[in-house]
Amino acid sequence: MGEELIPHRGNHKKLLSYQKANVIFCITYYFVENYLQRGDRTRDQMIQAARSGKQNIIEGGAASSTSAKTEIRLVNVAKASLQELLEDYEDYLKTRNHRQWEQDSVELLTMRALGAQHNDVDFFMEMVQTRPPETIANMCIVLIKQTDYLLFRQLKRLEKDFLENGGFSERMYRLRGKK
Repeated sequence: MGEELIPHRGNHKKLLSYQKANVIFCITYYFVENYLQRGDRTRDQMIQAARSGKQNIIEGGAASSTSAKTEIRLVNVAKASLQELLEDYEDYLKTRNHRQWEQDSVELLTMRALGAQHNDVDFFMEMVQTRPPETIANMCIVLIKQTDYLLFRQLKRLEKDFLENGGFSERMYRLRGKK
């Protein structure tokens, strides 16, 4: 079959960026519910940033059939939302005089390896429920940085696809020209 005007795109749940963003959302929800006081505005901001990271990946994928521009913009919004959440976790550690894991620390390297091997919520939630809040914050920082890298690669792939194949308007023009 030839090129389609409105192609069916892949399942967002298969994207590593989505899987990790979903883990981050679930951990963040748990963290906020258990370690931030009710009435603290940071609670809502962290949940919304984590949710936005996940939801914009979904929305970008859904829009991809007819708008490469919208897909790229929404994936970038997901990336920006997770950067906001990263800052919230770093602020949590700083304002409570907790240590943020150093680049070469055993904890960071271990978590980086776990993050590279696992993308399922249940795996991480089991760990989170037995860790203190400063460990959970550090875990999320590592996962956010890994997801940020995945989203950067996803944006570069979207850029490459657009430059090589164009978007919806170019597809319309090509298909119309074949008739």
